[in-house]
Amino acid sequence: MLSTPPARENRELIDVRNLVKYFPIEDSDDVVKAVDGVSFAILEGETLGLVGESGCGKSTVGRCILRLDEPTSGEVLFDGKDIIGLRASEMQKLRGKMQVIFQDPYASLNPRHSIVSIVSEPLKIHGIGSRSERRERVADLLSKVGLDPRYMDRYPHEFSGGQRQRIGIARALALNPKFIICDEPVSALDVSVQAQVVNLLQDLQAEFGLTYLFISHGLSVVEHISNRVAVMYLGKIVEIAEARELYENPLHPYTKALLSAIPEPNPTLKRERIILKGDVPTPIDPPSGCRFRTRCPIAIDECAAAVPELRDFGGGHRAACIRVGHPLS
Repeated sequence: MLSTPPARENRELIDVRNLVKYFPIEDSDDVVKAVDGVSFAILEGETLGLVGESGCGKSTVGRCILRLDEPTSGEVLFDGKDIIGLRASEMQKLRGKMQVIFQDPYASLNPRHSIVSIVSEPLKIHGIGSRSERRERVADLLSKVGLDPRYMDRYPHEFSGGQRQRIGIARALALNPKFIICDEPVSALDVSVQAQVVNLLQDLQAEFGLTYLFISHGLSVVEHISNRVAVMYLGKIVEIAEARELYENPLHPYTKALLSAIPEPNPTLKRERIILKGDVPTPIDPPSGCRFRTRCPIAIDECAAAVPELRDFGGGHRAACIRVGHPLS
């Protein structure tokens, strides 16, 4: 049984404002509009889930926040300070406070390095501790994530996928960060292991006061770990709300379609499945107005005229759809 997300503070730790990331196409004037005007805030101690289909831009949002990809425009405020445009030396000082857990536990760990080398690398880069002190820190971190410190001299191939992801989590914790981006951290794991890793992340959050951006297409996992959930479609956020509110009362037709696809564990109950028509449009030339309109079951002509804004429908529940609240929607 997954535990309830911990209570959160009211102070904003992350504030993303109108974030844009376009990728140029070689030998062309066109660009891939991966992220196109995304704004949200994450409160200190909170977990914000970011969900959407593959290719919607959610991982690019995470990479831009960390400046692993340089944003085309926009602002990213960490603890009140805009980090876009900081020099490399200034950004490195912040790296210890902002970390990432990658999706693939097989690709994210260097197979030629031992576990003690992998987990202690951030400490070495930042000049923290002697060699013996770093080994002691690694032993403590491995214990925190449920691994035997005696195995620290082994190599990644000697561990299972779930154990490797725990090693990745230990590495992310090495510098005592405030904020961690969890980029599909359980999607490559067996279902039986997913709950263990999610529970571990929640326990670590409670112990160290961590703030998470939890990126995933696994809607069931996001529901359990998140305080709030934001839904992305083709580079834009279309809905954001408290987790329970969004799952019980989705407003945007895209969110409704996503939730209808979640398997119902009770075989006596049947959920009406919403089948979307057509394919996801290309981010090189997205539809005018509402980007979801070409697949939307309630779209009208006006949906092509203007980009819908995220409107607040009460309690911080916002949706970007002109049909929400319409008598025919």
